[in-house]
Amino acid sequence: MEKTIFEIPKMDCSSEENLIRMQLDGISSIKKLDFDISNRKLTIFHTGQNDEIEKSITELNLGGQKLATEQTELTEFEENSNQKRLLWTVLAINFAFFLIEMTTGLISQSMGLIADSLDMLADSFVYGISLLAVGGTLIRKKRIAKLAGYFQITLAIIGFIEVLRRFFVAEKLPDFATMIVVSVFALIANGFCLYLLQKSKNKEEAHVKASMIFTSNDVIINLGVILAGLLVYWLGSNKPDLIIGTIVFVLVIQGAGRILKLGK
Repeated sequence: MEKTIFEIPKMDCSSEENLIRMQLDGISSIKKLDFDISNRKLTIFHTGQNDEIEKSITELNLGGQKLATEQTELTEFEENSNQKRLLWTVLAINFAFFLIEMTTGLISQSMGLIADSLDMLADSFVYGISLLAVGGTLIRKKRIAKLAGYFQITLAIIGFIEVLRRFFVAEKLPDFATMIVVSVFALIANGFCLYLLQKSKNKEEAHVKASMIFTSNDVIINLGVILAGLLVYWLGSNKPDLIIGTIVFVLVIQGAGRILKLGK
């Protein structure tokens, strides 16, 4: 058994990790991938020559280059079921609050809640691509990524159009109370996710670190929607809700772009 270490300068989040995983999927000589996103390093445990592996890494245009290849005594690798269970829990919470925020956002006419729901959905897609497609073919994984990315962009564009319409057409004020209450519950849910991730024995793993980053960003967005709800009440205007909605829609499109990279 050998291990080859690659430096990948453009690998800075779980999207690039998933991209690499899908690129290397199907290379039978690979036994394990060990990602160190913070240091932009990837260690690949494999048998035989690494020419095909190195070529696949180079084709991604992430600046990947081989640092070293050395022998290792490791021969067996166990999949960490606890880590998968943890990520499934975070995915389930994100998707549940996508449904809750989308429903209450439509009822209360809050673009902030609707946009936040799409951000929750984007996180669910990122986790789902790596978890739901485990064992699937490369083509299937890329198809899932493309569908997810385009679906996100479509929803975000519809959201932008609705925000513009509400900027120029007099609309009923969003229900600030619903905005605040739902966002507080979403904040509690994301705080619970962070707690689970922090106490995980696998918190140094790439997927868990990525989940912590996503969830931390969700906490900030939740606070933004709560602030927007308070401003709607104090100012008697829907502009704070539209502004926070616009900001979150931009984040959703950026997330969709990363998801689409997985489908290339």
